[in-house]
Amino acid sequence: MVVTDLAPRGVRVVPTKPDSGWRGIEDAAVEVEKEGRRALALTLDVRAAAEIDAVIAKTLAAFGRLDILVNNAAAPPAADRAPVVELSEEAWDVVLDTNLKGTYLCARAAAAAMLRQRRGGRIINLSSNCGKLGYARMAAYCASKFGVIGFTQALAMELAPAGITVNAICPGAADTDRLDYLGRRPDGSFDPDRRATEMATRAAAVPLGRLATVDDVAELTAFLASDAASYITAQAINVAGGSITH
Repeated sequence: MVVTDLAPRGVRVVPTKPDSGWRGIEDAAVEVEKEGRRALALTLDVRAAAEIDAVIAKTLAAFGRLDILVNNAAAPPAADRAPVVELSEEAWDVVLDTNLKGTYLCARAAAAAMLRQRRGGRIINLSSNCGKLGYARMAAYCASKFGVIGFTQALAMELAPAGITVNAICPGAADTDRLDYLGRRPDGSFDPDRRATEMATRAAAVPLGRLATVDDVAELTAFLASDAASYITAQAINVAGGSITH
């Protein structure tokens, strides 16, 4: 997990989550505090500018500064996984509003705070291998993740004079609960064997022979947030085991 990888490196973190009842982010905050670092777990809808401004204000009030933003919110796979001719406008909007507009709104607010501080900063946007190659039945998701890369490059050019780097990470398929939909039967029930078969097929197509892990992504995120990455900006870096080469 990104937040627990940042904490041992001396970062005070503010993990956020949608108001959905999911407790994962609170558990992450506990893990951060076990590392001897302060954490502030907050609820946030990344599609709502006012909520983002409130989170930024609470962060500054609690810690006095904002140096790193990791944009990791994403709409869960749902009705958007359909052929374009069957893709509803509502499903399209949910994905684009969360994945792309949410990235823009959070980056805009964080960049403004960083510019006021005049200390530089790091903005890290999570894109995807689907931000570099289109896939059938994933048009909304691909469009949002291609957009994240373009947005990353443009924002990096704007913020470079202030010493703020902006990069994107492009993971391939990762073995997380976001891929549970692969085990969904036509009647909507879940079949773990079906999921396992689909995951094995995907892993076999990766040159390194496995899917990405959360640690693969977290380690790169921590590096891009560090001083060691101060000369890297406007990049879209693959974490895909060789399955994407551009």
